Amino acid sequence: MNNGVMYKISKLIVDQRRLIIFLFLLACIISGILYPHVRVNSDVASYLPDETETRVAQHIMDEELGVSPMVNLMVNNITYEQAQDVILPIIEDTEGVKSVSVSDDKQHYNNSAAMFDVSLEDNDDVDALLAVIDDIKANLSDYDCYSNSPNINDSMQQIQKELPPLLVAVFLVVIIVLLISLQSYMEVLIFLITFVAAAIINMGTNIIFGEISSVTQSIAIVLQLALSIDYSIILFDRFAEEKREMDSYHAIVAALSKAIVEISSSSLTTMAGLAALVVMQLKIGADLGLVLCKGILCSLLSVFLLMPGLLIIFSDKIEKTQHRSFIPDIKPFASFAVKFRYIFVAVFVVMAAAGCVFSSKCPYSFNALAVNTENPSTEKEIAVSRIENTFGPTELGMIIVPSGDADKEKILLNRVSELENVTEVTGLSTTEVKDGYTLTQEITPKELSELVGIDYSACKLLYQLYGVKHEQYQSIFSDTADYRISIMNLFEFVHEQSELGVINLGESSKEKLNEMYETLTDAKEQMQGENYSLMLFKFKGAPDSDETYDLIQRIREEGMEMYDTVYVAGNATSCYDLEQSFSSDNMRITLITIAAVLIVLLFTFRSASLPVLLVLIIQGSTWINFSVPYFTGNSLFFLGYLIVSSIQMGATIDYAIVFTNRYTDLRSNMSAADAAVRALNDSFPTILTSGSILTIVGYLLGVTSSNVIIYSLGFALGRGTLISIIIVLTALPGIMILCDKLIAKTYFKIPEIGEIKLLEKGEER
Repeated sequence: MNNGVMYKISKLIVDQRRLIIFLFLLACIISGILYPHVRVNSDVASYLPDETETRVAQHIMDEELGVSPMVNLMVNNITYEQAQDVILPIIEDTEGVKSVSVSDDKQHYNNSAAMFDVSLEDNDDVDALLAVIDDIKANLSDYDCYSNSPNINDSMQQIQKELPPLLVAVFLVVIIVLLISLQSYMEVLIFLITFVAAAIINMGTNIIFGEISSVTQSIAIVLQLALSIDYSIILFDRFAEEKREMDSYHAIVAALSKAIVEISSSSLTTMAGLAALVVMQLKIGADLGLVLCKGILCSLLSVFLLMPGLLIIFSDKIEKTQHRSFIPDIKPFASFAVKFRYIFVAVFVVMAAAGCVFSSKCPYSFNALAVNTENPSTEKEIAVSRIENTFGPTELGMIIVPSGDADKEKILLNRVSELENVTEVTGLSTTEVKDGYTLTQEITPKELSELVGIDYSACKLLYQLYGVKHEQYQSIFSDTADYRISIMNLFEFVHEQSELGVINLGESSKEKLNEMYETLTDAKEQMQGENYSLMLFKFKGAPDSDETYDLIQRIREEGMEMYDTVYVAGNATSCYDLEQSFSSDNMRITLITIAAVLIVLLFTFRSASLPVLLVLIIQGSTWINFSVPYFTGNSLFFLGYLIVSSIQMGATIDYAIVFTNRYTDLRSNMSAADAAVRALNDSFPTILTSGSILTIVGYLLGVTSSNVIIYSLGFALGRGTLISIIIVLTALPGIMILCDKLIAKTYFKIPEIGEIKLLEKGEER
């Protein structure tokens, strides 16, 4: 697209500035209305591929089964008698609590601390469940207690608490950096208006995805700002240059016509890196990648369409609020970097090579709780730590098998309970109704009489009535006294006949029966569906350890000896599925990001060597970045690595592009060394402004968030951006000089559209 066409487009945009501003205002209002209706999903495991065991098990749970919300409540400095006689009744009497249990075994009473297993009333409203937990703690305010809710996902609530102060901090940082780097106070306001409009439109238009992840919701606006701020800087720098020779109207038309191609090229590398996330097996990558790509596009449109009109409207204010630039001239440093280029290049090559080796040994974690965020600010994190220090780390697992055979389920539970590190098993066959009797246990009429308090002769009649109603039990009439029926089947039958008025129980017996029937109904709703049954097991060990993976495999093998289909679910299985998807996702993202960026740079510089050099420089920076966790010994949550590896390549390569553009323009008129010094000095303000914002934003995400995904992503992004800036300012000038002849020989010309038409006609160019 030639300059004449770009000038006409730019003139049209500027001429229609009032209409455009009105349309942006309308779009912001509509997006603001839509934003509250965007659903947010805080379950990372739900983004696993549909064929993984975790997703299949979750689907079955959603369709047929369901474990009630559970709370592990530890109360310190009490005797076991106090736990039973004082604390347990207080918890039971709290509204919203379904059941409570405590025992004197090592898993529930240790070092003067009691662990209560609390089951809450089923409720999809997480806020309501958290309110019940708060009520329990309020009722136990005189005691030292800590709670952990393993199957209540409250990460969204925590993110919502942390997001407002994070946004305030980010905007303050952006304002401070812009005030330092820009030469007019009014420019800062124009930048903020431009970005806020883009951010509101992006957040509101997320409605097209149906739902987004809580991670995306919490960091998209921050990353959108950090990744796109340089678009506004580029346009304003062009405007300031043109303003020296013409009035505001013509200056912004000329500036926009020149900036559109430059900004578009810069944004394409960023979007190329983000687009690579879309191919991740873990669909949260596509979720974040699509939202951020849309955000970059919104920022582009805001800069191209909205900002020109704002620059004309406030042009007088820009001139009146000018101040001197606080960014220093770095020619001395640039000369130093060029003079000692061999040292800087050698250091970079050695560090990049070492980074390539050690980044492959980075200690990745697939269990969110295993990563030390160094910011245990949430009550939940503190509680988990205290509970694990007293009772050791305990994980919950689920076994899903075809329903219909209570004997098989009992055998499987017994086998699982004997496995190493398994501390507790629960199923219908282990759920106690009363006095040691379990739901699937078969009992005689005499045992039923003792259990419920019904006359023995009446119990025998009940068994005979059961035989009448169930053809397979016709033999009951020959040996009624010794015949056995499972408590679960029997109670359902007696309750049904009692409700129909077929049998009449005394008030006392009916009350006992109803109480036991509620226990049966609750357990059955959770653990037995139309096609599948659920069993629970607790075990000690890290969910993402080899020992735990071996345990899960042993349980699966035990189940497969009796069933054709067995699913083992829980945090451990989720960690395993995440780990399996990581290796392929890692390779796929790296290759696609590099290929996409290379293609963009190929058309940008029309050179075979420059794209390769720039990609190698930023890839080297990425290797150095992810070798740091190896040396510090800190685990890195895998998702932070996958996201940052693509963002660092797509975004920070812009700094290399800014320098290289200046260098190649200057190289035709001066020596390689002089061109490098001048290019480094001229590009420094843009690199410093954009790079410092992305660096600080990254570290702010890490420092302020207790969410392990955001924490890992934030620190890796901040560190990676800083490393890229340092490499561009120190090693890149030397690499350009050393490869000067190679670069000169590898340029090629891509014909313009007009030239292509001439060639088609057989005419000479």
